[in-house]
Amino acid sequence: MKVVAISGSARKGGNTAIMLRRVLGVLESHGIETELIELAGKKAQGCTVCLKCRETKDRQCHGRKDAINECIAAAAEADGIIIGSPVYFADVTSETKALIDRLGYVAGANPGMLERKVGAAVVVERRGGAVHAFDSIMHLFMIRQMIVAGSRYWNLGFGAAPGEVEGDEEALLTMDVLGENMAWLLERTAGAR
Repeated sequence: MKVVAISGSARKGGNTAIMLRRVLGVLESHGIETELIELAGKKAQGCTVCLKCRETKDRQCHGRKDAINECIAAAAEADGIIIGSPVYFADVTSETKALIDRLGYVAGANPGMLERKVGAAVVVERRGGAVHAFDSIMHLFMIRQMIVAGSRYWNLGFGAAPGEVEGDEEALLTMDVLGENMAWLLERTAGAR
């Protein structure tokens, strides 16, 4: 089993990556292979609606050649997908939105690509807007028929300065429980797809 976590943060190794690594650490303790992809410093553009993915049905985006293609390929191969984003003006980053749109479009053109995989959203906010950003990620999981893992609270943390989220003990515990719940779901759904 494998879980890929994708950080849509502009900061490499920032608060979003810290939260994602926390979940991945729990998954690794269950023997689940993990991968973290950070979009920071990489080109990540929105969908051009070229519709090539619907023509080719090869689980690839043909409208852009950038880091989102790496994410789409990793998501197609994974059993679980975690998408993380900091909050920008009460929503996900533009990089995260590009991922949602393009992964969603490619998966829609390729039935079975994401259905019944385990998904989770992780959001980091400075002060507000996290629930809306969380919902934006969840829309992808819901429309692509994924199984969503939850935790003991919303999968969010507080932090503005790099590393500040590490002081949010409730967020870290929430990530630990999220990891446990994802592992539980993955173990019970393995081979069922």
